[in-house]
Amino acid sequence: MRLATVGEARQHGDIAYRALMVAASDRENAIINVLRYYEAANALVFCSTRAAVNHLAARFNNRGFSAVSLSGELSQSERTHALQAMRDGRARVCIATDVAARGIDLPNLELVVHADLPTNPETLLHRSGRTGRAGRKGVSVLIVPTNAHRRAERLLHNAAIAAEWARAPSAEEVSARDDERLLSDPLLAEAVQDQEQALVEALMARYAPEQIAAAFIRRHRAGKSAPEELIEVNIGVPGAMRGRREDARPSPRAEFGASVWISLSVGRRQSAEPRWIIPMLCRVGKITKQEIGAIRMQTHETFVQIAADAVDGFWKAVGPERQVQDGILLVPVDGVPDFSRQGQDRPRAPKPYARPRDGRPEDRPARKPWQQDRPAEERAHKPVKRASGEDRPARADGPAKPAGWAKPGGKGKKKFDKPRGEGGAPVAGKPKFKGKKGKPGA
Repeated sequence: MRLATVGEARQHGDIAYRALMVAASDRENAIINVLRYYEAANALVFCSTRAAVNHLAARFNNRGFSAVSLSGELSQSERTHALQAMRDGRARVCIATDVAARGIDLPNLELVVHADLPTNPETLLHRSGRTGRAGRKGVSVLIVPTNAHRRAERLLHNAAIAAEWARAPSAEEVSARDDERLLSDPLLAEAVQDQEQALVEALMARYAPEQIAAAFIRRHRAGKSAPEELIEVNIGVPGAMRGRREDARPSPRAEFGASVWISLSVGRRQSAEPRWIIPMLCRVGKITKQEIGAIRMQTHETFVQIAADAVDGFWKAVGPERQVQDGILLVPVDGVPDFSRQGQDRPRAPKPYARPRDGRPEDRPARKPWQQDRPAEERAHKPVKRASGEDRPARADGPAKPAGWAKPGGKGKKKFDKPRGEGGAPVAGKPKFKGKKGKPGA
């Protein structure tokens, strides 16, 4: 009997592909929001290097995720224990490299996250094929930084995959998804058991229904990692990123409205950036990023525009000291700040010997100090060097040197000086001197 196999016309039909555009600095925060948004029973996160696997595993464990790691540096027994923890439910997230992911079969794997983009279409299909097996549905999410969107498009095109382009889930979307799961919890639809009736009546008699519901909500949210605030990016027009670059540029922001400016005591010199200033102000001032307008950074301070309706609550949440993390001070600004001071917080001292130009003060010296006392003819012409001592001009402290005069010693001369007679003529004969070993020589 001979069996002939044929390839499927469409690979991985049970897998939904999603490409999420994120800022390059928000890659790890986007992965956390994706894991919180789907809340999969088992999730697999792929990285390109072992160092990235170890880094993400430590980050996820610190954020409250039960995570294990798989990489080429682990032994076979360690890999087996990690996979068994995923099957038993003791771990829900596995961070792995491509080498260690060969042959992984997790029956409840619902989510695959590509933290680093695959290098070729075969790797993309192999990674995604870990989910959507045996008729089950799965989701494959590609985390695409804004500077790698063209490479991601080529990768999907070569793999013949039509992915849905979208933004990474925001903190508000993750919280809304948690509320949906809470309202659709099957425990709320179950009938009261006989052994629970007495306790239910005791709770209803002691507490109001609102208090019981609030306690249930708090218990449901306890232990869950808080979602991250992400920088908004414009995904552009899907499929059109190969054309004009204007499609990927962010659209202009609408008019902000009535606002008040505040000043922060950090600027470019202190590495101030909006990506950490906005979350800090939202966390400390109890406001949303929609209530933050323009941000103008200067050398040593930063001006931030706050909506007028949220200013009172903002200062109340900040406190009377108006000091936030790392000793940053917040100061209210009257009216609109003077942005013309850009780069002039610390004026540089003028050069003392600069030549006068248009608009420059005329009291500056036109020449260097050691050139001002010299006559113009000396500055224009260099003195001519004479060949012999006869032509040299007389010095102020004495007469010129006689003809034939030679300086004793000097570089390249012998260690003895030839005696000279009148007129500078050398003395006849050769002087006696000692050789190397003290013997007389000529």
